[in-house]
Formats: sequence, structure tokens, C-alpha cells
Amino acid sequence: MPWKTTQTMELRNEFALKALQTTNFRELCREYGISAKTGYKWKERFLAHGLAGLGDESRRPGSHPASLDEETVCKMVKLKTAHPHWGPRKIRALYERQHKGAGVPSESSFKRVLERSGLTARRVLRPVSHAPQRLTAGRKAEAPNEIWTVDFKGWWKDREGLRVEPLTIRDEHSRMLLDMRILESSKTGPVRACFERLFEIHGLPGAIRSDNGSPFASANGLLGLSRLSAWWLALGIGLERSRPAHPQDNGAHERMHRDIRRELQAGRIGRDQAAFDLWREQYNHERPHEALGMKTPGELYRPSERPWKGTPEDLDYGTMETRRVNECQGTIRYRRERIGISMALGGWSVGLSPRETDDGLLDVWFAELLLGQLDPSTASFRAARPGRTEAGAPEPESKPEV
Repeated sequence: MPWKTTQTMELRNEFALKALQTTNFRELCREYGISAKTGYKWKERFLAHGLAGLGDESRRPGSHPASLDEETVCKMVKLKTAHPHWGPRKIRALYERQHKGAGVPSESSFKRVLERSGLTARRVLRPVSHAPQRLTAGRKAEAPNEIWTVDFKGWWKDREGLRVEPLTIRDEHSRMLLDMRILESSKTGPVRACFERLFEIHGLPGAIRSDNGSPFASANGLLGLSRLSAWWLALGIGLERSRPAHPQDNGAHERMHRDIRRELQAGRIGRDQAAFDLWREQYNHERPHEALGMKTPGELYRPSERPWKGTPEDLDYGTMETRRVNECQGTIRYRRERIGISMALGGWSVGLSPRETDDGLLDVWFAELLLGQLDPSTASFRAARPGRTEAGAPEPESKPEV
């Protein structure tokens, strides 16, 4: 029978000494319950190294055919040092991009090297709740410029105590961070100027997704319209809004904000636009994105096919009757009566068209959005109650042919 662990060294010593004196080696091996092959192994070790050679040797191979050379390890560590917030998967993708044609170590090799270098730690999986959750099934962009997302990153104070709150605008499909801008204020004027510059560079998107905060929307305004979102509609850009208190409806944008918080806010980077531009350049053209198959946003993004032609002087409603909204009061004049519509539409015209139902009411349109109905008999306006998409944006009725 095999030797017991507690007696191993004593039995090996005893066997080795007897093996030097016996004339029947195989009989000795049977006596100790081992094979002749094992017996010869211990005899040869004893002759070569004495009693010290009878101990257990490490089973770890002295070398490995896939072991990494020192130069490769140094390159891996150098990349991680340059990008301390990136994980092994992104570091490997960057290594592969920089060393095309050369053998690229596996992802597990990157994890092992970076862990041993003290540059990363094993991820601890926390238990998650399996309670049912309400998920937002907002539509996904299928091509660049189909949807842009916009938000203000939550503010922080820099080393000098100044408030920093960058405006971030990105393309949903390609993850391209179109701008990350330090503005003097979050009012409509500076934000609109930022969008005008982006429209000139990239063209117009199909829709813009935002939360319900100012200046993107107005909590108390007609259909949530603000002056900024009314301007977007006038340019032919659709509106999408997340549900109040549901940042997950714009989850990918919030994920990008988490990177900003970890890499810029944690360092208390101040009102330094050059530093933000450098981070954005790296985010767009160097950082691999897992959702993009480890490609960069710059590899997928293309300018819009809808060129920016400037802001129109007014909207054309064809044969519809039109009324211009008073810029100071948000009202229109109809049959010598002033009827309140919305301050957000001040300076723009709305279109009036008879309803298909013969009730004497007029539908009131702004661009492609049905605002509500006007009752000529009482000179009153009633706001529309449109359905809502799963992401919380108004679902406008179809505009009649004109």
C-alpha cells in the first residue's frame, strides 16, 4: 500500500539505505508497497543528493512555453501606468492596437501581470438583489447622429474652491463625446451657443435626449418645452426626455459621467478647458469601449447628413393659418383676443388647422408637435395630453398634410 504522509520521510530514508545493500531490489520494493520505478527514483536521488534528495520537489514547471519576456511585461506596466483607471481588458486592446502583427498576451496574462505589479486588484463581486425592477426600454440609436444625449455633469469644487460643472454632449450610437464644455452659466444662451458650434461641425442629429431639468426642459411649461428645446424643434430635431428621477433612462451617458468623476473630479481638476479637451480626445480616440467591441468612438462616428443651415427666421406651415407668439407674453391674438400659449415659443409662429372632428376646435401646432386645441367660441386654449413613450418623452400626433 502507498506510504502514509506522516511516515514518508522515515520510510524513504529506511528504503534508500536498504536499497544499497539488497540483492533483490524488486522484492524490497514490494515490501515497501511501491513500484520498481518509484524505488529506482528514490535510490538515484539518494545517490545524487543524499538524504536531502528524498524530500518532495515542487511540481511547478521551471519554464512555460507562453511565459512573458521582461520587455513585454514592461510595456504592459507602462501602458497601465499611463492609464491608471483602465482595466486589463482595455489595456490589452490598446497594447494590441500599438503592436499590430506581434504576439499579444492573453487577457488573463494582463490581469496576472497587473495584479502582481500592484496596479490593479481583483474585483470583488457583491451580492445583488434579484427583486423585480422596472426597466426603461427606450429606443436605441442604430446609426451615428440618430440620437444625441446631453446633460450637465454634477458640479464639484476645484483646488481653488471654484465651482466646476461641465456640459456634456455625446452621440448615443458611437459613444462619441462631442463636447465637454465649461460654461459661464447653465442658462439657455451659453448652452445654445455650444450647440450652434457643434451643429456647424457635425451637422444636425435626428433627436436629442435630455432629462427634465433646465435649460433642456421646463417642469411647468407647455409639454415641458423650454426656449432651448423649442429651438431644437424649430430646427427639425426631435425631443426625447428621461423620466423624472430615473437617470438610468440615459444610463450610458451617466456611465460616462462616472468616468469623469473618477478621473477628473477626484483630482479636483479646475476650470481648465484644455484639460477637458485632452481627456475628451483620449476618450474618443484612445480608450477602447467594450460596448463597441473594443473599438474607439472615433472609429465609428461619422458627421450627420443633415447640414446646419442656421436658425430659420420662422416656421412654414404651408396653407395653415398662422399666428406669431408674443415674445414677452407668450400669447397669440385670435379674433382680437389674446390667448396664452407658452413663453418658450415667444417669437415663433404656430399653425392653426381645423380638426377632422366637426367640433369647431382648431389644432395648434408648433413644428411637428401638436400643442393642443384652441376654442374660437371661448377664446381659450387647452393643452394636448399626448401619450408618452417608454422613456417618458411626449408622443406627438401626426401633423396633417398641408
